[in-house]
Amino acid sequence: MRILIIEDDTDTQEFLEDRLKAKGVAVDCASTGTRGIYLAQMNDYDVILLDHGLPEKNGFIVCEEIRASGKNTPIIMISVSDAVSYKIRGLTIGADDYVTKPFSFEEVYARIEAVLRRPNKVQSKILTIDDLVLDITKQIVTRDSKPIYLTRKEFAVLEYLLKHKSQVITRGMLMEHVWDVSLDPFSNTIETHILNVRRKIETPDKLKLIHSVSGRGYKIDLEK
Repeated sequence: MRILIIEDDTDTQEFLEDRLKAKGVAVDCASTGTRGIYLAQMNDYDVILLDHGLPEKNGFIVCEEIRASGKNTPIIMISVSDAVSYKIRGLTIGADDYVTKPFSFEEVYARIEAVLRRPNKVQSKILTIDDLVLDITKQIVTRDSKPIYLTRKEFAVLEYLLKHKSQVITRGMLMEHVWDVSLDPFSNTIETHILNVRRKIETPDKLKLIHSVSGRGYKIDLEK
C-alpha cells in the first residue's frame, strides 16, 4: 500500500508517517497544498490523508483540484474543525471521509481500511496461489502450512504481486505502489527484493511461482 500525507504540521506528519511505515506502508509527504496536488496527480496512491489548514492552497482547494484532474484516489480529510459545515463541504467536493484533530492513529487506520473496503476497492485479506498463503491482516506468509519470514518490504512486494495474480507487473508499477519517492530509480533495489522473495518462497521441490517476463517485468502465476 502507498499513502500520501498532505500535512504542514511536522509533528502530525511524522507521527502518521512513522506509524504507517511500521505497518509496512510506503509513505510520501507534502507540506503545502501545491506540492500535495503535484504528488497526487503524478503518482498512484491507495489513499490520501489531507489536512485542511495548509499553506498556499487549503485542503478544500487541494481536494477539488485532485478530483478535477480525474484522480479518484480515496481522500480522508483531517481538520481541527468539527463544524458540520466543514464536513459537508469536504464530502461534497469529493472527500471520502473526514477526521477531526486530535485523533488516534487507530481511528485513522481504521478509516483507511474502511475506504479501501468500499465496492471499487474490495479485495480479500487472504491471498493465495498454489500452496502459498499470504494473510494481510496477520502479516503472515506460509507455504505448505510452513511459516516464511519476509521483511516488511518483501511482504509488500509479494502482496502486490498476489493482488495482480497472472498479470505482468512492471518495475515502474512496483516503484509506484510499494516504494516511496525516495527510491533511486536506477538502483537495483527492486530486483534484489524480487530475488529475496523468490529465494524464500521457492524451493527445488516446489512449483516456481514468480516469473520474469523479458523486457517487461514480473508476474506471479502457476504457469510462465
